[in-house]
Formats: sequence, structure tokens, C-alpha cells
Amino acid sequence: MGKTTGELLEILKRSSLEAYLKENGGELIENPLCDYINALISEKNLKKSDVIKKSNLSESHAYEVFSGKKTPSRDKLISLCFGMGTTLDEIQTLLKYAGYAQLYPRNKRDSVIIDALRRGENAVRCNITLDELGLSPM
Repeated sequence: MGKTTGELLEILKRSSLEAYLKENGGELIENPLCDYINALISEKNLKKSDVIKKSNLSESHAYEVFSGKKTPSRDKLISLCFGMGTTLDEIQTLLKYAGYAQLYPRNKRDSVIIDALRRGENAVRCNITLDELGLSPM
């Protein structure tokens, strides 16, 4: 991708939709979320079964996400990221790609999740911390 999101927004503001799509079609995201998730799993040389165990998701739900039959909620996507051992940058990109709000350090719950990611915790341990603080688990 050559243009930043800000650059694309400025181009879109000053051109017709038809011209924008014609000139910037290669800059737009068109792959389903499952393709991005599967590519990340492959890039990290992970087994889907291991990702599922570490994510604390049900096997059937996770495989439906991997196949594209289901779109995960924000929390289930975050849990899946724990299972994949993603970095904070990777999870932020994945959340943005899915159309969800990125983890926000001014939000207490998101701060707990960010800290758990930073410390390499798993999804279960993160959920325990969230519960101990009176916050809803993933």
C-alpha cells in the first residue's frame, strides 16, 4: 500500500467516488477478515488447534471464524489475538481491519488488555484480571 489513510481521505474529499475508486482501487481493503487471520497464523507458523486452545474460544466458533462463516465480535477477535501471540501493533491493525475500535489506553478495560498483551499473558489470565477489577471478560 502506497498511500496513507489520511492521504486517501483527502483524495476522497476532493474527487468523485467514481474517480476515487478508479484511481485508488488498489489501495482499498477487499479481502475478508478470515484471509487476514489465516495469513497471520501462517506467517507465525502456528497450528489453528493451538491458537484455539490459547484463545479460550470454542473450537466450533473459531473454525467458523477461520473459514469466514462467522465474523468475530471485538472481544472474540481480541481473544483470538491472544491465541496467536500477536504484538500490540498486530492486534491494533487487525481490529482496524475488522472495523472495530482499536485498544484505547484511556479505557480502563482496554488498558488491562494492553498490559496483559505486553506481559505475554494468555486470554484466561487476562480474563481473570478483568474479573478481579470488576470489568467484563472477553
